[in-house]
Amino acid sequence: MDNIRNVSEQVKEIKQSFRLMMDGAVAKSMRDKGIDGQLNWGATLPRLKEKADEIGKDYDLAIALWKENVRECKILATMVMPADEILPEVTDIWMEQTPNQEIAEQAAFNLYRYLPYAPEKAYAWIASDKELYQLCGFHILSRLFMNGQEPNERGINEFVDQALAALQGESIAVKKAAAAAFQRFVELGIVYRRLAKSALKSINLDFL
Repeated sequence: MDNIRNVSEQVKEIKQSFRLMMDGAVAKSMRDKGIDGQLNWGATLPRLKEKADEIGKDYDLAIALWKENVRECKILATMVMPADEILPEVTDIWMEQTPNQEIAEQAAFNLYRYLPYAPEKAYAWIASDKELYQLCGFHILSRLFMNGQEPNERGINEFVDQALAALQGESIAVKKAAAAAFQRFVELGIVYRRLAKSALKSINLDFL
């Protein structure tokens, strides 16, 4: 019970600290882009990162912060959640509750790419029919490829098929994420470059 009270107090103090980070221009820009439906203090990402570093990794606090319908709480949750403690089913719940593109990108960058089961989630998500899932999946794969993590044959086929579909889809954000992932994919080596160029040629594209 004490732990619940402590976490609740912590969340309250953190939310109060957002007032000091307030940036009206950022908040207005977010609203103009349609990132609304949640409270938004307009705190910049470097300020939130500072706050996360000050707090350290904390599972219970991350869970509590994610439940808040506040932009900064959700981003902070992705920063303080220990990647080796969050279960796949909790990750699925978070993905399901992701409200917009910014939170999806922050979750992929701050947390999902570090998960022990990151590749499994990424391949499942790029095959989803939901835009934010695809976005997260491609961002995770970009980071994994960038770190030199090579996919197996099934992973290669899955990635190429889904990336080609995304590049021919309607979502600009997903197209950009798929193109970025392709760029990282070719950096894995000559075989990957040949595969990628051949795949892109099949849909009359060549940006590599």
